[in-house]
This record gives sequence, C-alpha cells and structure tokens, in this order.
Amino acid sequence: MSKPNMDEVEKKARSWMQERGVTLEDIAELVYFLQVKYHPDLQLADCLENVDRVVSKREVQNAIITGIQLDVLAEKGMLEQPLQGIIDRDEGLYGVDEIIALSIVNVYGSIGFTNYGYIDKQKPGILERLNDKSSGECHTFLDDIVGAIAAAASSRLAHRAENAE
Repeated sequence: MSKPNMDEVEKKARSWMQERGVTLEDIAELVYFLQVKYHPDLQLADCLENVDRVVSKREVQNAIITGIQLDVLAEKGMLEQPLQGIIDRDEGLYGVDEIIALSIVNVYGSIGFTNYGYIDKQKPGILERLNDKSSGECHTFLDDIVGAIAAAASSRLAHRAENAE
C-alpha cells in the first residue's frame, strides 16, 4: 500500500468536512465569536485565513479524517458494542472525542484550552447543529474537532495580534 501524500490527506480532510456539512466559513464564524470582543476591528476574512492555516497542518488533518471516519462508521452501525452505543449516545464520560480535539488545540499553545472549553460549553453556530441528535447523523467526534479548530485558529489569531503590537 502506498503512503498518501500530504495533498491527498488535506484534500480528503477538507472534502469530508464539507460532505458532513461543515465549511471553513462555519468555523471562521466560531473564531469571530471567540475573538471579536478582544479585536473590535476583526473581520471574518481574518478568521477564515486562520482557520485555513490550522486545517493546513498535517496533525489537524489526521484528527479530522480519524474522527469523521469513526462518526461515519457509528452512523452506519458498523462498530462493535459497547463502542457503537457509546459513540451513538456521545456519552459524557467517553472522552476520546475530546482527546482527539485536544491534539488540535495543542498546536497553538495553552490559550487554546480556554477557547476550546468555552466554545464546547456554549455550542454556538455550527456546533449547535452538529450536537442535534434528532438529525440521525452522528457527529460525536466532528463537533469536538470543529470546536478545536476554531479554538486553535483563535489562538493563532491572538498570538499574531500580540506579536503585531
């Protein structure tokens, strides 16, 4: 089996998010939500640029494709019990979904932890839809991954703003 090149992994990560109903613009809106009170002149385009840079990192792409695949397998009922039920219910004590998300948050330092914790509790924008269990879709991993990308992009934005002053 050949090793996938970076372009293949990145394209797949981006397309799978899109197929699951998540756009980079959705995530940029979360970044805006997290950062606008600290940067009153913040533009959505700045948020989008930071999201794009986060998603360009290989470790983030790996988290995206791993989490989405687990969600898809759970949605199709293809996991063994008890894991199938745990992921279907998005059990609070499971925590593996958050561990994958934290691997993304860690990319841009400790400020990402507070951003991630806050957005995970608030569940604004696309996160509200991803957490809606009535849709029949499973987003146990994707909701945390999206929140983590937003938190990492917010951290990246904050670091860049701090260095610009």
